[in-house]
Amino acid sequence: MNKSTIKKLAIVILALVAVVIFVAFDLDRYLSLSYIKESQAHLQSLYAENPFLTLSAYVAIYIIVTALSLPGAVVLTLAGGALFGLVAGTIAVSIASTTGATLACFVSRFILQNWVQEKFSDKLEPINRGVEKEGAFYLFSVRLIPVFPFFVINLVMGLTRMPLRTFFWVSQLGMLPGTLVFVNAGKELGQIESASGILSPSLIISFIILGLFPITAKKIMQRVRKKVVDKKSVEVK
Repeated sequence: MNKSTIKKLAIVILALVAVVIFVAFDLDRYLSLSYIKESQAHLQSLYAENPFLTLSAYVAIYIIVTALSLPGAVVLTLAGGALFGLVAGTIAVSIASTTGATLACFVSRFILQNWVQEKFSDKLEPINRGVEKEGAFYLFSVRLIPVFPFFVINLVMGLTRMPLRTFFWVSQLGMLPGTLVFVNAGKELGQIESASGILSPSLIISFIILGLFPITAKKIMQRVRKKVVDKKSVEVK
């Protein structure tokens, strides 16, 4: 086996081991809303005693959960608001979620991109052209719309040719409104019965409109510009 294959195999094994440990030791119970609510006082005391260590541990856990596409990111976001407040919580969640998402995108690309691109090149070519042309606008839109699971976006975008740096900063901006909503809700953690209850229909519609606005505005501007160019060319003739 060549070095690239060995690296891919090592990453797959590490990811599988991490997932097996997560399932075998039932670690998802620590990422449940009920556990966070029960442990809120204890976690807040830990943060008061050693804020840097607690915040660092929180960010590290969040990155691992997001990078491995494990369940619990929403609960961790609520916990960020409950423990650190709106400003510090938003900064911590924004950095951790974007870093974890970028790692997930990178792993998907490193492990699967070549195989998928070769096997489904005819089907993926239009997607690649679309990403190259409007990738940032497209990614920004789907990040804002809460209908699309974030881990699916991470993995699918890893199969495209979008540069990771573009994926990182667009994800940072696109996830920020949702992060603010959930971190702010986390400040009232004791009153939250379920994470899904935070997103009201009106809030979802607002996110959808906000998500569709950039790409719609770009399309309108392209059409207006084309009409202006066509009109000038006709006048010249």
